Amino acid sequence: MKKLVLAVLLCALTAGLVFGAGSQEINAAASSDSGDKVKLVFTSWRTEDIDLMNRINAEFTKANPNIEIEFQPVKNTEYDAQLKQSLAAGVGADIMFLRSYDGGYQIYETGSLTELNGKISTLKDFPSAASAAWSTADGTSYAIPAVGVVHGVYYRKSIFAKYGLTPPETWAEFMTVCKTLKDGGETVFAQGTKDNWMLYEVVYSGLGANFYGGEEARQALMNKEIRFTDPGFVKAMEKMKELQPYFPTRYEGIDYVTMQQIFGTGNAAMFIGGSWEIGIFEEMGGLDDVGYFAPPVEKAGDTLQYCFHVDAGVGMNKNTKHPEEAMMYMKWLASPEYAQLMMDELPGFFSYTPGSYSLNNSLAKEMESYVAGSVPTVRTLWEKLSAEAPSGYDLICQAIQQMYADKMTPAEACAYVDNGLSWYYK
Repeated sequence: MKKLVLAVLLCALTAGLVFGAGSQEINAAASSDSGDKVKLVFTSWRTEDIDLMNRINAEFTKANPNIEIEFQPVKNTEYDAQLKQSLAAGVGADIMFLRSYDGGYQIYETGSLTELNGKISTLKDFPSAASAAWSTADGTSYAIPAVGVVHGVYYRKSIFAKYGLTPPETWAEFMTVCKTLKDGGETVFAQGTKDNWMLYEVVYSGLGANFYGGEEARQALMNKEIRFTDPGFVKAMEKMKELQPYFPTRYEGIDYVTMQQIFGTGNAAMFIGGSWEIGIFEEMGGLDDVGYFAPPVEKAGDTLQYCFHVDAGVGMNKNTKHPEEAMMYMKWLASPEYAQLMMDELPGFFSYTPGSYSLNNSLAKEMESYVAGSVPTVRTLWEKLSAEAPSGYDLICQAIQQMYADKMTPAEACAYVDNGLSWYYK
């Protein structure tokens, strides 16, 4: 079995820079059921992971029979608002997923999170690039770096084989593949534009990085050395616009779940997605016919700018009624045992916990294989540029959606984002 030390992936990231609760209200920090039995509530934005997380948490409870973990996720588009509201009202979950950078820091600023320095000794061993995504400027850590994800293109092997196609490496080859499939009457992509977060988080940050300049350009943008109207960002937007003719009919009304269903049932040749979707496609029909390739570079010989995003940290409610038990669970979440369980049950979720691990899923291995020859980066406007309103996140989601509705040109979409970020450029 292939072994990999995932800390190495994050060293590369540092050098280049790594559930049905639905929308129900999160219960108050759990109270004891009876006697010494304690229930801890763990919340996340991944409603699709309930069964998987229950299996993982059952292993913790085997070793700690007095502690039960109840996984209560919330719909991803409603999660952040509900988390803030529940914590402010004193009824937040004991343990919670936190967005990286600005999103998680905004939760920390409410005073609702336990500071972890000195409480989880192994945190000092985590890769600095990951730890920084859930730390303050002075190095105060408020979450365990838990999940890294990558972005690329899933494809149907049988449909590619039908036309004698192979995974493209350059953008020109990618466009040739798209045209061949469309000319053959295939639904080329399963993409829709109703849920605009996918347009930014996955399509632009994933495929666009090869055109706007990846991590070097992201750093320059954060340092105010360039603006979002820079030719590289506009070029990336123009390339994303080139995909539009290959979207399904009435793509404007297709939401995220429908996209997954279209591809997962074999009714589209490709899907621009994230590594976290491996399990979803496996449940829908298996992975024998599903392949993956990294975002195509502009021209042969270019170095891949690979979006290996620091996606989820795990924080602890400062006001939990069970701080001792919650900290026991947090320490377990920072352990190699949990890391291996997570990567087994949730293929495509890559752990930042230092250690030597086996990747047992072939698609996850394929995704990981591109890291070594790439310059890893993270999502474009995630750090600093989404700290205030209007956030860079909201602006770019809106702009790309408007571009695909033919209401903005690529240059106008970039100008819209840039104008909205006037608070940052002061």
